[in-house]
Amino acid sequence: MKTLLIVEDEESNFMLLINILKNKNFRMLHAKNGKEAVEVCTSDSSIDLVLMDIKMPVMDGYEATQHIKHQRPNLPVIAQTAYALNGDKEMTLSAGCDDYISKPIKRQELLLLIDKYLKP
Repeated sequence: MKTLLIVEDEESNFMLLINILKNKNFRMLHAKNGKEAVEVCTSDSSIDLVLMDIKMPVMDGYEATQHIKHQRPNLPVIAQTAYALNGDKEMTLSAGCDDYISKPIKRQELLLLIDKYLKP
């Protein structure tokens, strides 16, 4: 069973992701800010993929991704953000994210993205 860390400070967005992924046989963990995400990734080596919200309190997704990638460079991090402006995708990729999905998240798009990184 693959383990996903969902980093999301908005409870409604977290519940939407849980609902999309509930039938996919994932173990899902939750971090409510970037600092918590870094701590979870440091302490739990079973995490296979991170869904990283970008705009969060305490530590944003850009900074959290940089810390996570420093410790675990091969751990896939997919940025999820409501910022869908030109240049945002490039900014997330330059921060170390492996990929990007814009909100509102479309179920099929998210599942294809996760499959891309979790194929055996």
